[in-house]
Amino acid sequence: MPFYANKTAAAPDGLHEECGVMAAYDFDGGNVSGSIYYGLLALQHRGQESCGIAVSNTSADGCKVLSHRDMGLLSEAFDASKLDALKGNIGVGHVRYSTAGSSTRENAQPLVLNYIKGTLGLAHNGNLVNAPELRSQLAYTGAIFQTTIDSELIAYLIARERVNQPTIERAVSAAMKKIKGAYSLVIMSPRKIIGVRDPFGFRPLCIGVRDNTYFLASESCALDTIGADFIRDVEPGEIVTITPKYGIQSDKSNCIPKEKHARCIFEYIYFARADSVLDGMSVYNSRMLAGKYLAMDSPVDADMVVGVPESGNVAAMGYAAQSGIPYGTAFVKNSYIGRTFIKPRQKNRESSVQVKLNVLRDAVRGKRIIMIDDSIVRGTTSNQIVSMLREMGAKEVYMRISSPPFLWPCYFGTDIPVREQLIAYNRTIPEICKVIGADSLDYLKIDRLPQIAGGLEICNGCFTGHYPMEPPKEDIRGEFDQ
Repeated sequence: MPFYANKTAAAPDGLHEECGVMAAYDFDGGNVSGSIYYGLLALQHRGQESCGIAVSNTSADGCKVLSHRDMGLLSEAFDASKLDALKGNIGVGHVRYSTAGSSTRENAQPLVLNYIKGTLGLAHNGNLVNAPELRSQLAYTGAIFQTTIDSELIAYLIARERVNQPTIERAVSAAMKKIKGAYSLVIMSPRKIIGVRDPFGFRPLCIGVRDNTYFLASESCALDTIGADFIRDVEPGEIVTITPKYGIQSDKSNCIPKEKHARCIFEYIYFARADSVLDGMSVYNSRMLAGKYLAMDSPVDADMVVGVPESGNVAAMGYAAQSGIPYGTAFVKNSYIGRTFIKPRQKNRESSVQVKLNVLRDAVRGKRIIMIDDSIVRGTTSNQIVSMLREMGAKEVYMRISSPPFLWPCYFGTDIPVREQLIAYNRTIPEICKVIGADSLDYLKIDRLPQIAGGLEICNGCFTGHYPMEPPKEDIRGEFDQ
């Protein structure tokens, strides 16, 4: 994963989360690359800049790893011939959105390492807060780095620990004691698949099965896509090992008390697909609840409730259900535009928002519109969308946000920028409303967050500045984005 978010003022508005991971092990020896590919397609929303798959055959001598990594969407990076060439019954896959650490093929995952104990394939979702210190320590002991991502640090640490540990699981456990931050990992050793989740549980990871093939995935929607049955979530701090001999084994020696867990609330508000279930809580239900609470706490008289696609749609349905105001569609989204499309040059009249979204003139003309979105970061996108509604004849535009205002940066895998770039920094809600041009604005109350997460312990550091662990003393985000 990239070290941290880009600090440049030109960074796009809106949130991004960095990666999705997938792993598979067919105990009967069948090829798993197709299942990993289709599972990653279901996770494409988590990363659209680069992708990759690495596989191995556990019955072959030497367990040679075959891999393919490239820039772009899965449909751009893979064709039938590339996928057919990846023959193996064990494998890991990755989709990546880079906020820093360079958006280059070298930084694409999974990483594959050859070391004294064999091979190691690793894919990572999250961010380490102590990456600079680890990189310096490893460099002074002779490590040579091929990437600028902190995932490589994790792989190195595991490989080094494995030299002195009897099993790969013990090596992973030892490495966990040295890394700090957010990480969900899928690891392929010659004859094992391992899933790891950091002790705070920032990022999701779950286990599934289809016939005699076992899977690890960032979200349950990936399991649904390939016809696998959900078994359970990997618990925060847990290491799970999957082998034909022992099935699913669990190591919870790095787990911490549940009250210290800190799941990223934005998995429920924005990042995860609406049909996923994370740690027992339906993402769809979370967003419905957010909308209902907005209607209860911030009512307004209007003609129609609309959502900003995609994550705002379900919250808008919740607002409409609670308020009794009809739910409608105001936007048509270009489904073929990803997060990496070629952005229009400034001299062009088109804006990035207009290329992605178009307003249905007949749906909004003459109406008072309640518009639900998941967040406001810098405010530029919100301002453009409000303007588009007015240009199409909306009489009034009331904006409601299904999260509290961003006041602090995130260090755990979400590219919320430095405070000075946040529209809510040093502004009141009425002042923000004026900047974006809405008739009124309100946010989800912060005490509603545990309720929309089903009572799970969450991280709300981007709203409060109270992080579950000590953040970096110096904001080094973007320094490695060369």
